[in-house]
Amino acid sequence: MAHRHADLHAIAWRAMLAYGLEPAFPPAALAEVAAMHDPASDAAIADLRDQLWFSIDNDDSRDLDQLTVAERLPAGAVRLRVAIADVDALVAAGSAVDGHARRNTTSVYTAAQIFPMLPERLSTDLTSLSDGEDRLAVVTELDVDDKGTVLRSTVARGVVHNHAKLAYDSVAAWLDGTGLLPEAAARVAGIDAQLRLQDEVARALRQVRHEHGALDLETIESKVEMQDGKVVALRPLTKNRARSLIEDVMIAANGATAIFLAEKKFPSLRRVIRAPRRWDRLVALAATFGTELPATPDAPALESFLVARRLADPLRFPDLSLTVVKLLGAGEYVAEAPGATSEGHFGLAVRDYVHSTAPNRRYPDLVTQRLLKAAIAGVPPPYGLAELQDIATRCTVQENAADKVERQIRKSAAALLLSSRIGAHFDAIVTGASAKGTWARALHPPVEGRIVHGFEDLDVGDRVSVKLVSVDVERGFIDFVR
Repeated sequence: MAHRHADLHAIAWRAMLAYGLEPAFPPAALAEVAAMHDPASDAAIADLRDQLWFSIDNDDSRDLDQLTVAERLPAGAVRLRVAIADVDALVAAGSAVDGHARRNTTSVYTAAQIFPMLPERLSTDLTSLSDGEDRLAVVTELDVDDKGTVLRSTVARGVVHNHAKLAYDSVAAWLDGTGLLPEAAARVAGIDAQLRLQDEVARALRQVRHEHGALDLETIESKVEMQDGKVVALRPLTKNRARSLIEDVMIAANGATAIFLAEKKFPSLRRVIRAPRRWDRLVALAATFGTELPATPDAPALESFLVARRLADPLRFPDLSLTVVKLLGAGEYVAEAPGATSEGHFGLAVRDYVHSTAPNRRYPDLVTQRLLKAAIAGVPPPYGLAELQDIATRCTVQENAADKVERQIRKSAAALLLSSRIGAHFDAIVTGASAKGTWARALHPPVEGRIVHGFEDLDVGDRVSVKLVSVDVERGFIDFVR
């Protein structure tokens, strides 16, 4: 069977429709964007372009939402600034573009095709914090001491300039001492020092979160590589120092954003992961490894268990992490009234948390941006609590739908990749064993399939040799025998 890009494209299109997502923009939205010619500008906004802003994202990302810059303060703390693209400046609430974004609520990223939340003329150009361009932004400012404690934070508007577009892998290699400073960073004096300083702050912020019980999980994710329309490889995506840097800084910015809205007595669209309802299953899981967890949900205790298991069995830790993720339950969006007590984010061990750092890609972030701009301007909130709750419910549903589409296409791409290898043997590890079936993950390439014969005495964590007997590309099924 040919590894045709068109196969995946058709499957992705059908999956979008099946899960209630719109794969194409309506004509009215495209017409609105066609009438836009320039990025938004505002002479009254603070000019921050001389600061050494830069972006770190995937090599091929063009929808850039975030820039960062930092400076050391006289007392030893660090002032960290996070600039977020001012998407609201061009995407007005109630417009046709906004209507499509509100229906899908998120960009959907598949190997076959990216289904952006906003038309690409916006997300990769006019509202992207593109390399070498001036853009309006909403800027979160945090003062962080050397222990990782946020001493103060605020949010304002500003005009920013991206001085260097950097990529995760090359920055991580340089930070680890295994690669050269990326060329884009070397061209701008001071970016190297910025990277070192921001890495230092990010690690301090991370340490504080882990002391409070933030969970350090490691599930296996793969990126599908295409060449000439063919699936040629599945490359594992591993967390590295640069990814962690951006993740930690954005978590801090999201927390500061939530606090800012609360201080202004504004409602907010919170991102929560509730205390696990299936904590008893997590207690039982830990007990199989000889660890006793408390009877009631305890994030620091769970994190200590995970740290110990990572050290004891790194090969199987991703599969343990996946089990823990499933037992924790999915995140969701909820509307919070001013003065209410948030349920918080159990996995991140933070109480105040919103999504605010990716308005080109996620609708909750765009809604939060509109709330922030109103709070900064001193005008009433643009959304009432009831409308925010309707948006929260919709965003939760559509995010789950997008996850299913992306997972379906990863599975179909894996089946396509293996379609010419029927009869091949693979070293694998058992990832699931129940009355519903037994599953194993091949180590190279990292694909999961069902063991349809010879599974009777297998259990999760067992190493096994399997033979590929069939694939179903449309459904993403991969069948092995022992």
